[in-house]
Amino acid sequence: MFVPENIFLSPPPPAVFIVVPCYNEEEALPETANRLWEKLNRLRADSLVSEASRIVFVDDGSRDRTWEIIQSLYQETPELFCGIKLSKNCGHQNALVCGLLSVKGHCDAAISIDADLQDDISVIDGMVKKYREGCEIVYGVRSDRTSDEFFKRASAQVFYRLMRLLGADVVYNHADFRLMGRHALEAFAEYREVNLFLRGIVPLLGFKTGVEYYTRSPRLAGESKYPLRKMLKFALEGVTSFSIKPIRMITWLGMIIFCASIAMIIYFLTRHFSGNTITGWSSMIVSLWGIGGLILFAIGVVGEYIGKIYLEVKHRPRYTIEEFLRKE
Repeated sequence: MFVPENIFLSPPPPAVFIVVPCYNEEEALPETANRLWEKLNRLRADSLVSEASRIVFVDDGSRDRTWEIIQSLYQETPELFCGIKLSKNCGHQNALVCGLLSVKGHCDAAISIDADLQDDISVIDGMVKKYREGCEIVYGVRSDRTSDEFFKRASAQVFYRLMRLLGADVVYNHADFRLMGRHALEAFAEYREVNLFLRGIVPLLGFKTGVEYYTRSPRLAGESKYPLRKMLKFALEGVTSFSIKPIRMITWLGMIIFCASIAMIIYFLTRHFSGNTITGWSSMIVSLWGIGGLILFAIGVVGEYIGKIYLEVKHRPRYTIEEFLRKE
């Protein structure tokens, strides 16, 4: 029986693109590029990735020299670096989506990572190995949060538990450091909603997944691009994008208050006919403030969902690419 000579050969190494969204990262970007350059060269030397692999920086409307640095990197090493410039600041999630969707037709897998390199790039080797073993999605997950301040650590735990409670299938202690294979990227491209929450969307894709644990490092340089205001906005986006339970909770709260009001009516009628009515304004004022606050809260939650519907039905583009630097 004839057996082809190459039947037992392992498949060729995949083309892996590392996608890095950037916003005002001129201080950290040179060191980030240097470390990723060294990592990708080692991956090539170990035959874990192919020579077609690239590092793609996505400039999310930076106001500093970020794009100039990206242009310089591309001009010096076009066979390794690529650059995408958005026409304006579209937000971290949109910049990340832009990078992933722009490279999905040119790679076998894409790895997303933030420009501050607080995520440990040494686990990229393990991500690629798991991909070659059949995992279409590999999550980079923090092993602990001891390096965080108490407030950030506590708020993160509350956020993940709240998301789980509300029905969103998020990976605990996972941000946006992940590998996605071509099939996962093509499936993700079918999700066209404007209100993006990648940590909730990616688990919905299915596919075989893997996990690589790592310890988060201090930021290379510059300041965090996620102050408290943006963190709260991001949390609200996640909750309202992936669950209608807040609206259902308002419904149940309304039913409970209605039942309580019936009980109070019966109680006060009993007091009235027994001649024990006590006039007073305290209970009335407390009731007015309590019910009024709940009504305003309910209107706010419903309004948040209506606002999302408003943004979705207009179906405006999530981003606009001004320039794409890539060697064919």
